[in-house]
Amino acid sequence: MRGANAMQVLEQSVVVFSQNYLPLCQINIKRAIVLLLTDKAQPLGFTTEGGWQVHSPSLVIDVPKHIRLTVTSNERMWKVPPVNRREVLRRDHHTCQYCGSGKHLTLDHVMPRSRGGSHTWDNVVTACEKCNSRKGDRTLFEAGMQLRTKPKAPIHPAISFAEQFWIDMQGSLE
Repeated sequence: MRGANAMQVLEQSVVVFSQNYLPLCQINIKRAIVLLLTDKAQPLGFTTEGGWQVHSPSLVIDVPKHIRLTVTSNERMWKVPPVNRREVLRRDHHTCQYCGSGKHLTLDHVMPRSRGGSHTWDNVVTACEKCNSRKGDRTLFEAGMQLRTKPKAPIHPAISFAEQFWIDMQGSLE
């Protein structure tokens, strides 16, 4: 991509790794340049594909596709968010976990509370009004319904990014 025009280069993103080589996030190339020039990051060469060469009036800098932070980041403590409507909808991507609809969404307890179900991340899902009333106060088996995904608590964004990064990397190696 060395021959790309300036606007195409500035739209690229760089993967940032922690000091311990944990992929943390993607940042835009401008932020990567600042981290490299201030010695807060160093280039990593994971792939054979090169990065980009960025020219300014007084400087030419090679920006790789992957950089590693050289400074420790005092990352805020991340806590699992509370089980509430906003967070459950976010986790379930605003879709019914029974039929996939995105309209008239409610929350449903997979194991009804009247049957001993708890208000926890692994028991609460997003459901449209139609599916919620169809399921009623029954278990999934009794209602003859299935979940599209197994409910679970959200994980730290960096962990989620790292999992997806390694899945993508494995796919590109095959």
